Amino acid sequence: MSLRFKLVFFAPKPHTAEILSMLFKQCPNVLGKIGQYEECAFITPGVGQFRPGSGAQPLTGQPGKLEHVDEDRVEIVVNDLGDKVQLRDAISHLKEVHPYEEVAYDVYRLEDV
Repeated sequence: MSLRFKLVFFAPKPHTAEILSMLFKQCPNVLGKIGQYEECAFITPGVGQFRPGSGAQPLTGQPGKLEHVDEDRVEIVVNDLGDKVQLRDAISHLKEVHPYEEVAYDVYRLEDV
């Protein structure tokens, strides 16, 4: 039984297109495919906030100082064969290509109604 999920992640604006391109290249039939459409994504601009801890190595900012970064919220569909292998692979690929030390992401299961 196949499952569908929505993977939502947050990326610094200058990196969003590159992250999506790499993900779609690595998982072409799994990520962003909706019917006869490929590489589908919804991107919303926003501002992320974080304070890196003393042991952190942030892409932007300094440990201990509050940072605000222009980011995109990116939503893409994950088509899974039912065992969540494709979902786990997609998250693994996201962590590999994302520039942040800690990648913020959410996963939602989609239901057909």
